[in-house]
Amino acid sequence: MTWLKNNGLKLFTTILLAAVAATMLLPFLWMLSTSLKKQIDVFHDPMIWIPAKIQWNNYKEIWFGSHPFGLYYFNSIKVTVLSVIGAVLISSATAYGFARFEFKGKNFVFLIFLATMMVPDQVTLIPRFILFNYLGIYNSHWALILPGIFTAIGIFLLRQTYLTIPGDFSEAAKIEGANHFQIWTRIFIPLSKPALVSLVILSFTWNWNEFVNPLVFITSKKLFTVPLGLTNFVDDSGTNYPQMMAAAVSSILPVITVFLFGQRWFIQGVASSGVKG
Repeated sequence: MTWLKNNGLKLFTTILLAAVAATMLLPFLWMLSTSLKKQIDVFHDPMIWIPAKIQWNNYKEIWFGSHPFGLYYFNSIKVTVLSVIGAVLISSATAYGFARFEFKGKNFVFLIFLATMMVPDQVTLIPRFILFNYLGIYNSHWALILPGIFTAIGIFLLRQTYLTIPGDFSEAAKIEGANHFQIWTRIFIPLSKPALVSLVILSFTWNWNEFVNPLVFITSKKLFTVPLGLTNFVDDSGTNYPQMMAAAVSSILPVITVFLFGQRWFIQGVASSGVKG
């Protein structure tokens, strides 16, 4: 009876989670289905999930047609990769300082960092616009990259991870003549791989999907990123949903790829970030 009860509960939980997962997948499946249809079949009632004739031409049109989607894709990769590299390096170095250095007001400064997480990004749009215009980086990719490399969440995530690394490792390295840079790069970074991968996934997703900042700080079409490029499929005559969904499917592939490669470390990193601190 106990065996039946336990397995019945597991079966119910599995079915429930499968149902929830299916509802989460429905928007993606609709997007994929729409990307392979003609415009006239998009809102057909009842809905046609698998079109009678698959329109691969939608993908050909977005990549080789009138809209320079390939350029937008390259711009997104450029901005995202540079932002992720900068975020990992700066967050890791800052987190090491908070975790291993002792200085007056350290906890207060760290609280200030955490407090910035409560400030909505939209509040800083005007100050950033004025600053970027003064620095001469308005309407350039640097206006997207520089804000992307400073992330309070990344500093918090790595600082919590670094606090779990025994201090004996640092002391032993110092006895052997290692300086702080060597301790950081040869001990802390290798031991914090799950947290670093978590930060890479989060930062990649945030920067790749960012829409508001490019909309405000980028005016030249040749500098558009993928989210801005999707607006090209909306004009006075309406919205070309099949091509827009084909572009959306293409744009989501890098995010899925990055997550699939790093999901094992992502779960470990998030779990370990709250162990101590």
